[in-house]
Amino acid sequence: MFPGFSGVGRRLSALVLLVALAAGWPLSTMARILTASEVASPGAAPLNCARLTSPEAMAALVLLPAPRVINLQGSVPIVTMEPFARFLIAMGYPETSVRNPRDGAWSTSSYTSSTMLAGIAAWHYEQTGMRPMLIGHSQGGMLVVRTLHELDGAFASEIPVYDPVHDLSLARTTIRDPYTGQTRPVRGLRVAFGAAIATGMMPRVLLGQWSMLARLRKIPDTVDEFTGFTIAWDPIAGNFGEAETYTPNGDAVVRNVLLPATTSHIGAPLTEHLAADPVTRQAVAAWQPGDGMPVLPGNVADARNIQHAADLWFSIRRHWCLEGQRALRLPGTT
Repeated sequence: MFPGFSGVGRRLSALVLLVALAAGWPLSTMARILTASEVASPGAAPLNCARLTSPEAMAALVLLPAPRVINLQGSVPIVTMEPFARFLIAMGYPETSVRNPRDGAWSTSSYTSSTMLAGIAAWHYEQTGMRPMLIGHSQGGMLVVRTLHELDGAFASEIPVYDPVHDLSLARTTIRDPYTGQTRPVRGLRVAFGAAIATGMMPRVLLGQWSMLARLRKIPDTVDEFTGFTIAWDPIAGNFGEAETYTPNGDAVVRNVLLPATTSHIGAPLTEHLAADPVTRQAVAAWQPGDGMPVLPGNVADARNIQHAADLWFSIRRHWCLEGQRALRLPGTT
């Protein structure tokens, strides 16, 4: 069955076929999705991770393993990152890669230690071969940036590995790299993607987070890509106009997105409704960098937060594609 596919490809294709038959999909749809599943199998032509807007591409993407997404909430979580986590799942991201592996939580406190988060990132990479993504709202965005500096060695020369399943700091500061088989330190590890939403300088002063004042807008080389979302005229963040932009310290790709002043600082994570409405869902799925604000018909009931939701979904989906395809090439994967 499925001639020419690898062992993994045959199993993935058989799984897709069973799901499709159970759902009563027409044969033409099944054929397109089985073709897409072949693209997701080892040794096949890779997906174009920058172009994942077609149903066939998305069907192939959902067959790939997905890296852990850690969502970090603000300092006063009137709104946590749970709505954003639910948005990701509704758009197709695997739920097990969004929920906390220990307690199933959707959202993580921004008072978590950056040392712990750095150790968790290393644990996930060692266990899965995929580097996590860190998404933070308000103070959670500060913690994303702090964790990147932590991995860069700004606060300690050694970082212990942290097991998030057993909530335990391990007695080692090195991991076995799943690709090379070599032992390497946690320090210097790069995560795949990071983002900060509505993170300002003034709260760092008010909360006494002095060590981050000079580092908050500087992104080190411990992330492949970072996006900073700033709300114009955001008094909670201390922005009165266009805030200072995020800049790379080295070769990290850093983007700055200025959100309209009508964006709510507190309500920025409220995005689950965008995946529930077919019109806004399609707009989010089709959005590409350079498109500007997603264009919607005038009868959309609720398009709040669609700009940063679409932007984040594009980046998260792209790094899912990159990390997932890379994981299929791990030594011993067949």
